[in-house]
Amino acid sequence: MDAPLIEFRNVTKRFGSNTVLDRVNLQIYEGQVTTIIGLSGSGKSVMLKHIIGLLQPDEGEILFRGRPIAKIGRARKAVLFSQISYMFQGNALFDSMSVYDNIALPLRETTRLSKSEIDRRVMARIEQTELTEAVWRFPSELSGGMQKRVALARALITDPKIVLFDEPTTGQDPVRKNAILSMIAQYQRKLNFTAVLVSHEIPDVYFISNRILALYDRQIVFQGTPEELENFDHPFMDEVINSLEALQKELTGLYSQRQFKMLNHARMKRQSAEVYGVIVFSLQEMNTLIPKIGHDAAQEALRNLGLAINRHFGIIGGMSTRRNTNEFITMLPHADLAETESLLREFVKDFETQTLDALKDRTCRVAAGDAADLAVLAGIAEGRNFSDVNETIVQAKMKQHEIARLRCAASGENR
Repeated sequence: MDAPLIEFRNVTKRFGSNTVLDRVNLQIYEGQVTTIIGLSGSGKSVMLKHIIGLLQPDEGEILFRGRPIAKIGRARKAVLFSQISYMFQGNALFDSMSVYDNIALPLRETTRLSKSEIDRRVMARIEQTELTEAVWRFPSELSGGMQKRVALARALITDPKIVLFDEPTTGQDPVRKNAILSMIAQYQRKLNFTAVLVSHEIPDVYFISNRILALYDRQIVFQGTPEELENFDHPFMDEVINSLEALQKELTGLYSQRQFKMLNHARMKRQSAEVYGVIVFSLQEMNTLIPKIGHDAAQEALRNLGLAINRHFGIIGGMSTRRNTNEFITMLPHADLAETESLLREFVKDFETQTLDALKDRTCRVAAGDAADLAVLAGIAEGRNFSDVNETIVQAKMKQHEIARLRCAASGENR
């Protein structure tokens, strides 16, 4: 792995007699999404403020590209911090300014761009974050979700190299939380900035993060990939991951990946039959559709697909989980390939009659002259040994085919 972009070495921070960070060591890598998770009040925001220079460590050092920030000259340090943007937990919007002026403020204060160029950049961000109808409104006139989008647009307006997100989804409903995360992930891929998030409640943190850092009892107790976190054995898991699982269940009615693995393993051990069926569902080309149907509509589509899967297969003993941004896995104990295929056909019939029309009404809002197709894919496979479930999932994914299609046309066109 390359050298870290940002590194903490034995960083300790105290406020009076209260030690918030105690010999913290961590690494953040360039071009990745790193999420710091931990309980509320554990010191995650304090860590972010050290990165941006709002706080200084009492002990230890913070390095940028291998050099201690404390030893970097004032002029160069100013250049470094100008490349970092910060999205505050409480949004920090100016109540006396319109949406447009809030977003334009960093460009007006830190650049010498012309008025026309500032206007071009601001309007582009406003369109990308679906704020066109609110451009001249004030923060007090906006919903909490729209205020978050204004704060996100402002954080991205200077095209920063590093963006710090302090609890970006706090106070949002489950669908809105995932819409905000979807926007962050999309812009990170498009602009290739390094993203650092802190959270104590994001259920979909696994789906957008390259690395996860776990802050527990004033120290970083885990650094690694989301997959590695699944097998992390530590008291931290009971306190933090349980809260994430509860939120995941709230979003889709599905089990978290960790619950899915544990419960399936226990069930397969209790049952004598080794055969089981696996179905892999996905929404095709979601990333290319988001600019057309919007983040909210995309998350609504994912949520409705998850609910439909859980409703249909849950009552017959199936267990389902959301595996990544647009993919769901269902396991059917005792079902061989023929039975799994029959159950999938029944699901398709149920989905077409009970879910597809509702999904169309909620997600099909595209610009005049535009159109967007949303294809639902599914593939099946039969497994005979639970230890090989990942291989069975791969086999099912390779056999995916289209089972339903939603064509979103502009108003007045045929769907």
